[in-house]
Amino acid sequence: MWLALAIILVLLWVGGFLLFHIAAFALHILLIIAAVALVIHLLRGGRRIV
Repeated sequence: MWLALAIILVLLWVGGFLLFHIAAFALHILLIIAAVALVIHLLRGGRRIV
């Protein structure tokens, strides 16, 4: 779930950066959130089978 969230947020950041350069600050916040989600995913060890 965290990996999917990170991928979606990075894609939104890249798309937004290319399309709406004016709101660069808000788009960089998306990148930071995506990086945090990716770190949480990696620290939890990826997908776990219950």
